[in-house]
Amino acid sequence: MTTPPPQKPPFTLQKIRIDDFAAEGKCLSRVNGEVIFVEGVAAPGDLADVRVLRRKKNFGEGKIIALHEPSPVRVEAPCEHFGVCGGCKWQHVDYAVQLDFKARQVRDALERIANVALPPIQPILGAPEPYFYRNKLEFSFSANRWLTDDEIRDGGERNRNAAGFHVPRRFDRILDIRKCWLQPDPSNSIRLALRGYAEAQGLDFYDTVNHRGFLRSLTIRTASTGQVMVVVQVARPDQTAITGVMNFLKTRFPEITSLQYVLNQKGNDTFHDLEVRCWAGSPFIEEGMEELRFRVGPKSFYQTNSAQAYNLYRVAREFAALTGGELVYDLYTGTGTIANFLARQARRVVGLEYVEDAVADARVNSEVNGLTNTEFFAGDMKKLLTADFFDRHGRPEVIITDPPRAGMDVEVVQALLAAAPRRLVYVSCNPATQARDLALLDGAYAVTAVQPVDMFPHTHHVENVVALERRA
Repeated sequence: MTTPPPQKPPFTLQKIRIDDFAAEGKCLSRVNGEVIFVEGVAAPGDLADVRVLRRKKNFGEGKIIALHEPSPVRVEAPCEHFGVCGGCKWQHVDYAVQLDFKARQVRDALERIANVALPPIQPILGAPEPYFYRNKLEFSFSANRWLTDDEIRDGGERNRNAAGFHVPRRFDRILDIRKCWLQPDPSNSIRLALRGYAEAQGLDFYDTVNHRGFLRSLTIRTASTGQVMVVVQVARPDQTAITGVMNFLKTRFPEITSLQYVLNQKGNDTFHDLEVRCWAGSPFIEEGMEELRFRVGPKSFYQTNSAQAYNLYRVAREFAALTGGELVYDLYTGTGTIANFLARQARRVVGLEYVEDAVADARVNSEVNGLTNTEFFAGDMKKLLTADFFDRHGRPEVIITDPPRAGMDVEVVQALLAAAPRRLVYVSCNPATQARDLALLDGAYAVTAVQPVDMFPHTHHVENVVALERRA
């Protein structure tokens, strides 16, 4: 029997069993009635020594320091950077087990938080490809490469340049990535080639602490149509160096169909408020979904898993049960992907979104696809959804809502209740806030279908789609 732990961390619990997954990619163990949340490379079923680093009133937090008996659900993580890079925390867990836990996350949230009557939850839709599924990645260049423990102990001179991802909880340190398993080719080849070119030419990598350097970041988009977009951020208006980088990429990678760059001299890497200059090719790429084409620019939002985005939208369309005569409202429409995806099955679709640039993209996507029965409006959702708006644009028979992780504001829920559509379809990336909102809707709407969808294998994130019908 494990002896009770001392009161003050840090301390080590020896040979304890990891019991289950927990929130945010962690696992948990119960020791003498106390819950210990375990971060890092842990899996349910492990027998391990756990170093407890923090302790709160009702729980502790720690990490595995020695593994005595590996869990039967463990698999070999293919990525050499696994355990240091924070991007794919569950690569060491069998994918079927990941899916089972994500389905449980959805069920637990709806049962415990929503506390509403539920139909049988449909089996989770797993990703057809659990690796190389992302269509967009952003890499940072840094003069402050993250050093491994071995390198620190060695103490020798090291090349501190890096092209990769931020180490978790460290804005100033970048893990140099040799091969990322998230995005298909030519993503890795482009990043490595640009890194090599920059070092050969003596171009300095960016220092995020002192805000010095030239080469800042690299964004790569790879579309399902085969088109490729590359956006390079530089921090200094050195036109000779910019020309060299752009011409190198254009010559070395003729498959790049949209080559662009940004001069960013701000304190952060966001460029939504900056000019993006197209060097070669088109200023956008196109994603395909059934007969539709969606233009994706350097500032556009598009679901980062193209294959699962299609499955997600098919579920939303099925739950909407359109017959062709409905007025549909699509809330939080973004660049109008769901709105345009449903438009041919509806009489008219009205999309609402906070971000004006996204609404401009949504209108372009309707135009490109020859859709004339869509309208898009930008503004604060709470202020848009008024009785006057419904009077001017019509009261919808169906509402699709796909809010951010925080869910819907109470005022938006009240506006939905006032609109009283026959059917609601709630798409969510956070089952907990979705469940909270379902509880608010329960007096007027009954849940008729629930479909979890895994958009992000090897992470704890899960999407969920719920269909609701107005009660008689």
